[in-house]
Amino acid sequence: MRLDKFLKVSRLIKRRTLAKEVCDGGAVEVNRRPAKASTEIKPGDVITLNLGNRWMTVEVLATPEHAPAERARELYRVLAEGKKAGEDHL
Repeated sequence: MRLDKFLKVSRLIKRRTLAKEVCDGGAVEVNRRPAKASTEIKPGDVITLNLGNRWMTVEVLATPEHAPAERARELYRVLAEGKKAGEDHL
């Protein structure tokens, strides 16, 4: 499955067009390598997303073509997440 489609199906990013822009903008890595939207994803891959002032690393568990919203969270496992340094504001 393509990376941009996985990000949309898993609901890590709401729209596929936005997922494509984020990927092609260099904000996504797959297995510690910069990834384009067309990168093929399979179970076991590790995806790191840099979304503004937040980041998230997930492991891909499944890559179905479609998934209902209530099952989207079952497609990946969060390995780590947080805020980027210097982004805490009072």
